[in-house]
Amino acid sequence: MKNEMNPHQCQVVTALNTFVGKWKPIILLNLFVNGTLRFNELRKQIPDIKQRMLTLHLRELEEQDLIKRVVYAQVPPKVEYSLTEYGKTLGPLMNALHEWGENHLKHLETMKSPPLIKDPNS
Repeated sequence: MKNEMNPHQCQVVTALNTFVGKWKPIILLNLFVNGTLRFNELRKQIPDIKQRMLTLHLRELEEQDLIKRVVYAQVPPKVEYSLTEYGKTLGPLMNALHEWGENHLKHLETMKSPPLIKDPNS
């Protein structure tokens, strides 16, 4: 950690509030992996999300300048979502958090293992 970090001026909460939640990381990861997606394509990638929740999170991510929404004037309407250049800066952080999450799950699994009992005769 950087020495300049001051716990009284912690910006970690600011950063986490931007993209943390049940669905935001999944939405972002889908856009990182798949590139530009239409609304229904994104919804198919995340089948458990409700349409209203997807719409809400997409709007919030757009307000944070992490994704951009492009509306094409045609019938039926076509809307595409993609990462902004600023949103792409989350890539290294998302990768690091993903790796940490994998390691954390492994760590939790090792905690579930029964403790080693030393044989008093050895």
